[in-house]
Amino acid sequence: MASVPSLAATVSQRVSDALSAALPEAGSADPLLRRSDRADFQANGMLALAKRLKGNPRELAAKVTDALPENDEIADIEVSGPGFLNITVADGALVRNLAARAEDERLGVPVTDSPRRMVIEYSQPNVAKEMHVGHLRGTVIGDALVRIMEHRGDEVIRRNHIGDWGTQFGMLIQYLIEHPHELDESGAEQGTESGGNAAMSRLNRLYKASREKFDADAEFKERSRRRVVELQAGDAETVALWQKIVDESKRYFNAVYHKLDVLLTDDDVVGESAYNDDLPVLARELEESGVAVRSDGALCVFFDDVKGPDGNPTPLIVQKADGGFGYAATDLAAVRNRVGVLKADTMLYVVDGRQALHFKMVFETARRAGWLPEGVAQHLEYGTVLGTDGKPFKTRSGESVRLMDLLGEAVERAAGVVREKAEQGGLGLSEEEVQDRAQQVGIGAVKYADLSTSRSRDYVFDLDRMVSLNGDTGVYVQYAYARVRSIFRKAADTAKPVAHPEVELAAQERALALQLDAFGDTLATVAETNEPHKLAAYLYELATLFGPFYEHCPVLHADTDEQRENRLFLCDLTARTLRQGLALLGIRTPERL
Repeated sequence: MASVPSLAATVSQRVSDALSAALPEAGSADPLLRRSDRADFQANGMLALAKRLKGNPRELAAKVTDALPENDEIADIEVSGPGFLNITVADGALVRNLAARAEDERLGVPVTDSPRRMVIEYSQPNVAKEMHVGHLRGTVIGDALVRIMEHRGDEVIRRNHIGDWGTQFGMLIQYLIEHPHELDESGAEQGTESGGNAAMSRLNRLYKASREKFDADAEFKERSRRRVVELQAGDAETVALWQKIVDESKRYFNAVYHKLDVLLTDDDVVGESAYNDDLPVLARELEESGVAVRSDGALCVFFDDVKGPDGNPTPLIVQKADGGFGYAATDLAAVRNRVGVLKADTMLYVVDGRQALHFKMVFETARRAGWLPEGVAQHLEYGTVLGTDGKPFKTRSGESVRLMDLLGEAVERAAGVVREKAEQGGLGLSEEEVQDRAQQVGIGAVKYADLSTSRSRDYVFDLDRMVSLNGDTGVYVQYAYARVRSIFRKAADTAKPVAHPEVELAAQERALALQLDAFGDTLATVAETNEPHKLAAYLYELATLFGPFYEHCPVLHADTDEQRENRLFLCDLTARTLRQGLALLGIRTPERL
C-alpha cells in the first residue's frame, strides 16, 4: 500500500519552496495552485501575497520563477497577466506518477494517519409504514458517506434511527390483540425482496384496519391509549407484539435496502425504543442542572435566538406535561450514548433540511448539558426530490411515491436501454443477463442522479433523463467503463498495459492523465466536506475526457509498441478509477453494456 501524492501537490510544494526562498518574509505561503485552461496549472498566490507585502505581483512571480530549481516535474513555467504563474508539467513525470498509482490497489490514495471514530445516522424510516421517495436521499447519501469514510480509514458506526416508539403502537398492538391472526408469518421465508413485499402488504393491511377502528370506535381508542401505557411499562404480551411489528418492518426495510444496494443491516438499527429506559434519567439531569425548566408542566429548553411567529420563545420540549417523551428526548439520549458510550469523536446526521432547527436545538442542549463537545456533531441537511413539474414528487392522487415502485420502474426503464444497446452491439444477451445489467444500470441511475446533485439542493426526479446514455448520468459513466473493458477484450494477448514515461503524450492523453492523477485529491476533498457530489462530478469529467482520447488516440493501432502499451496503461487506469469511484458511491459497473 503506497501513498502517491498528486503531481499537483508536488508542483505546489515546489512553488511554495521557491516562494519561501525568494521571499523569506513570506513564510510558507500557499501558492494557490489550480487547474487552468492556459496551462496544466496556474498559481495565483502571488497576487494576495504581494498585496500583503505591498510589492509588485509580477516582480514577485518572476523572483519565484528564478528561485525554482531544476526538477523533473515542471516542463515550463511563465509569468502571466498581473502575476499569475502558468505551469506545464512534464509528460514523463505525469506518467511516472500514474505508474506509481497503478502499482497500488488503492490507486495511491492514502489511508489517513488520523482516523476518526465516526457515527453516521441515515435512512430513519418509520415502523409499520412504507418507505417513500422522501427516504431516498438520506439513505443514498448516508451510504455513500459511509463507504467514502471507511475507505479513508475512519472507523464508521452506522446508525439507522428508526421510528419504532410512540402512541401509534398502542393502536396497532391493541388491534393485534383483538385480531390475533392479522399479522401471520406467511411469506416470511421467501427471498429478500418478495418476503419484504409480503411483509409490507401485511403491515399495510394492519395499519389501515387499526386506523379505521381507532377513528370509528371510541372504546377501542381508549383501550389503545391504555395499551401505550402497557408498552411503556414493559408488559410482556404488549412488548412481544410490538417486537413482532418491528420485525415485520425490518423484513420490509431490508428488502428495500437490498434493492437499493446499500450497506444497512439489522445490526445498524438502533431505534427510538433503544433509549426508552434512559429518558427519565436524562430529563432529571437536565432539570437538576438548570439546562431545562418547567413551563406549563412541560420540561423545556429555551434559546435566545429561537422564537415563534408571535415573537415568543420556542422551546425544545424534552418531556410533555402528561409525562410522555417525544423525539427530542430520544435524539438527546442518542447523542449522549454515541459520545459517552460509543466514544464517537465525529457524528454526521444525514437528515432532511426541514429538521435543521430541531437539530440546532438538540445539539445546543447537549452542549449545555456537557454531553456533546464542540464540533463533534454536524447535521448534513439535504434538499427535496421534485417531480418534473418542479413540485415535491407525488403520485397523481397526491400521495408520496413508494420507494419500491420507483426503483422497480427505474430497473424496467434500464432494461429497455440495455436491450437496445445489446442489439446495436450484437451482444446477444439472454433475458437473465439483460435483467442483471438492468438492475445495476437502473439502481445506479437513481443513485447517481441523487449523488451528483449538491446535497443541499433540490433535484428533479426524471427517469427518462436518468437512464439516458447522454449527459451527466450514471449510465454515461458506467458505459465509459464498459467501453474501456471492450478495448481489452479486443486486445486479447496482443499487448499489455505498460507505462512508458519516455513516450510523448498527445493533448487528449495529457488531459486524461491529469484527471486520473487528481483522484486522491478529490476523495480527500469529499471526505473533508461531506459532499459526495464532488466525486460524481470527478467521475463524469473522467468519463467525458475518455471520449476524445478514444476518438483521437488509436489504442490497438498506435504508431509504436510503446505508444500502444502506454495507451493501454491509461485505459486500464481509467477503468480502475471509474470502478473504484463508482463503488464508493455504491454504484456497480457492468463489464459490458
